[in-house]
Amino acid sequence: MILFIMQKPKTRIFVNKTISSNLIIYVKNKQHHFLKNVMRIKIDDKINVFDGQSGEWISKVISVNRESTALRVTENIKKMLSSPDIWLIFSPIRQSRMSTAIQKATEIGVSKIIPCITEYTNIKNINEKNLSQNTVEASEQSLRLDIPSIEKEIDLKSLLESWPMDRKLIYCNEKNTDNTSIIETMISIKNTTKKWAVLVGPEGGFSSAEQDLILKNNNVISVSLGKTILRSDTAITVALFCIKEITS
Repeated sequence: MILFIMQKPKTRIFVNKTISSNLIIYVKNKQHHFLKNVMRIKIDDKINVFDGQSGEWISKVISVNRESTALRVTENIKKMLSSPDIWLIFSPIRQSRMSTAIQKATEIGVSKIIPCITEYTNIKNINEKNLSQNTVEASEQSLRLDIPSIEKEIDLKSLLESWPMDRKLIYCNEKNTDNTSIIETMISIKNTTKKWAVLVGPEGGFSSAEQDLILKNNNVISVSLGKTILRSDTAITVALFCIKEITS
């Protein structure tokens, strides 16, 4: 008879402080609950930790109590490697779908996330803490070594007026009459810069005035995501995946 020994899945958490060898880390709140009650970690279990600055480390559980889990850092196993320089600019949508979009964008590898307020944006109050938690959890799950930054919301006009000259802005334009796909467009321009951003509008799209404003910017590249109208969260995932795969 063959016995199969079930091994615990690798546990990996983000630590919001600079990690070094022999550092003692006290994990509290939601992460502590996850380690203690979900993963049911024990003394001497190994936990992978990362800080977005120094890479990834192995730590060992040295105590578990009601309020916290204590870890001792033992070994650096991955050197720091930053994600591609891709920004996501999106108009806020319903919280559940926005959380999904942020998670997928983080998994694909964006470096910065910017909520953008437009004429048809119908979600005005953004839960930044919730979005930040989504990026942390997605980074933990996807083996990223860094966490994308989340900027304060900005209106579309201000965003375009301050747009950096060295970054291309890929505009997901549902009104694009050019039949060229985003893949063909990206292949033709992939060597023009190393800095990219994706702009996805609200559920109602951009107004005619906003459309004109966007297309007047010399760094904007208008692309089509196909003949069907995609939901914002779907459009974000499709566009980011195409850009990362073609430009990396």
